[in-house]
Amino acid sequence: MMLHLKKRLSTLTHTDFSVLVFRHAVVLLLLTDCCGGLSQVVGPTQPVIAMIDDDVILPCHLKPSGDAADMTFEWARPDLKPRFIHVWHNYQDLHNNQHQSYKGRTSVDVNKLKHGDISLKLSKVKIHGPLYPSISHSCPH
Repeated sequence: MMLHLKKRLSTLTHTDFSVLVFRHAVVLLLLTDCCGGLSQVVGPTQPVIAMIDDDVILPCHLKPSGDAADMTFEWARPDLKPRFIHVWHNYQDLHNNQHQSYKGRTSVDVNKLKHGDISLKLSKVKIHGPLYPSISHSCPH
């Protein structure tokens, strides 16, 4: 995702209007499941726009849709240490390696995971760099 700085609406003049724009840098990844099927990870074709301090949904889903609750997926920024914005693994969020600046500000809709929706909700949008979704699948044994 690419993110471009813009200012809060309440402080704007007509010539100073700005917003945050998220654009997928990684639009699609391939995901192979244990049954030999192939899924694509798909993001929006248009930029996602948000105001600073607002909440935003960064859309991302599996195509064809399938249950993502037992998968491992991560939203990350390679320029950060640790790089993790949000990690989902085997039916739960993992927060232990999440970058400090994102703690308490990210979530996925657990009810939508069963339909392949792995969109990230980012609360209180701030100025940051690109976000990259990444996915792996582990099969239950």
